[in-house]
Amino acid sequence: MIQSAYIHIPFCQQICHYCDFTKFFYNEKLADEYMEALANEINVNVNGKNNRVKTIFIGGGTPTALNITQLRQLLELVNEKFDVQNCEEYTIEANPGDFDAEKIKLLRDFGVKRISLGVQVFDDKMLEEIGRLHKVKDVYQTIDALHQQNFSNISIDLIYALPNQTLENFRHTLDEAVQFDLPHYSTYALQIEPKTVFYQRYHKGKLHRPPQETEVEMYEILRNTMRQNGNLQYEISNFAKPGFESKHNLTYWNNEYYYGFGAGAHGYMPGVRTGNIRPLPHYVKQAMEDGKPILNTERIGLKEQVEEEMFLGLRRLAGVSKATFTKKFGFSMDALYKSAIDQLVNRGLLANMEDRICLTDQGLLFGNDVFEQFLLDDDILVHLR
Repeated sequence: MIQSAYIHIPFCQQICHYCDFTKFFYNEKLADEYMEALANEINVNVNGKNNRVKTIFIGGGTPTALNITQLRQLLELVNEKFDVQNCEEYTIEANPGDFDAEKIKLLRDFGVKRISLGVQVFDDKMLEEIGRLHKVKDVYQTIDALHQQNFSNISIDLIYALPNQTLENFRHTLDEAVQFDLPHYSTYALQIEPKTVFYQRYHKGKLHRPPQETEVEMYEILRNTMRQNGNLQYEISNFAKPGFESKHNLTYWNNEYYYGFGAGAHGYMPGVRTGNIRPLPHYVKQAMEDGKPILNTERIGLKEQVEEEMFLGLRRLAGVSKATFTKKFGFSMDALYKSAIDQLVNRGLLANMEDRICLTDQGLLFGNDVFEQFLLDDDILVHLR
């Protein structure tokens, strides 16, 4: 069974300086064309109506940048193709101040259950410096408007290690964020990605990030603050009240299958990962022609499945279950990784328990160093099957 559906809406009112997702300035005519192409892609690839999926996530870009007619069209499409009523988690991304009471009511009426708000930082000057349109007051107004429409499952995204951000700045953002007592928080260290404004500034020496030691200290402050406010860490960058972990993101980390629709979207079907065309005109043209706007296809063999099971699973604080690993692949984790596990345990980066392995507190700080130890030689699996 395909566990989840991801639908990408690439439009924004403004392009943030750090963002490398597929995104374009909102244009009503282009958005109309995109919605038609998106509908064709979904209809070609999903047969029938009311298909069962565990989670639906509409991301971007900013989905709520669509006008009310386009947003309704999108929600009608989702409701026709998927069994929204029995979906465990139906999320849409939004920016504070980007949608009004009419749009919020529309989301509620069409069965959206969870809102993910791109807050990023509680500092008006810093919001402007990273290219955000909203102000701190918009966060308060938006969350209040959501509560008035009976939305309680709200998550906010935060970014730290921003240019010129100090420990004091970050503490202030966290203190303001947790006073909302929301059920979920996602908090990421800034990554300098190619083809972004920040990337250009960084390579010109005009972007001054906090030193790595400060970033590490920010992460420790983050973990402590979240724990003190009853938000349990369940993944490297994600914290939630018990029962409010992101089921959609757990699909990714559990290495399960999901649809990916829209420009630049990625999907994972049995044996294959796909990545869609990113440029809008090319995506629209191909999606309208045959509903298959795929840029690249990667065959996922046993080697890749095993590696991804480890990379993705170790992002969760629960780690990777040894029993689940054996059930999936027909051989034990130790048969393949005993030496690597022992070395990582000796370095204090990994905990090896009877039923699972997981990152230690130190391992959380150096996850990439751990993950690379689980890369495999091409022929190593031959004798295990």
